[in-house]
Amino acid sequence: MPDVLTRNHVNVTGPAGARPIVFAHGFGCDQNMWRHVVPAFAEDHRVVLFDYVGAGRSDLGAYDADRYSSLDGYAQDVLDVCDALDLRDATFVGHSVSAMVGVLASVRAPERVGALIMVGPSPRYVNDGEYVGGFEPAEIERLVELLRAHAHLGGAELADAVAGAVIDYQDGATRDDIAAVTVEVRPDVS
Repeated sequence: MPDVLTRNHVNVTGPAGARPIVFAHGFGCDQNMWRHVVPAFAEDHRVVLFDYVGAGRSDLGAYDADRYSSLDGYAQDVLDVCDALDLRDATFVGHSVSAMVGVLASVRAPERVGALIMVGPSPRYVNDGEYVGGFEPAEIERLVELLRAHAHLGGAELADAVAGAVIDYQDGATRDDIAAVTVEVRPDVS
């Protein structure tokens, strides 16, 4: 098995002694999604970017269906990265499902994760009964079908096929941003 920093394609910038801030991407993205945010923190934080296994430039050979069948496997990846870099009292910024991954990691190792910033979190991603705040099951099924049908595409073509069917974007910047973070995503495991 490759080392953690290779497995999760970890990139670290900023002063070594500064407070660490870990940026975790959401479903269907990679660390590239933070490219416009990181410069604001790089001077006074130790910025840590990584890709979950199955996304971006992570080691796809490290994917294990059992490990990643729940969010616990992803939380363990976060803690593995924190351990490898000896991060303490890190601020964890989690987008979408990564917000919940951050919660799990912080409960398991509060000395590693000292603060949580949740961007677009949800305690539940599927509407169910009286709970409304996620997606309808049919919407998720449609997205999965689109990903499977267009798995052979990359970048802009995948953004057009998948996001274009879900998001009514009006300008090229949105399309380009979606393409930039979907280009390296492996759809059968993301």
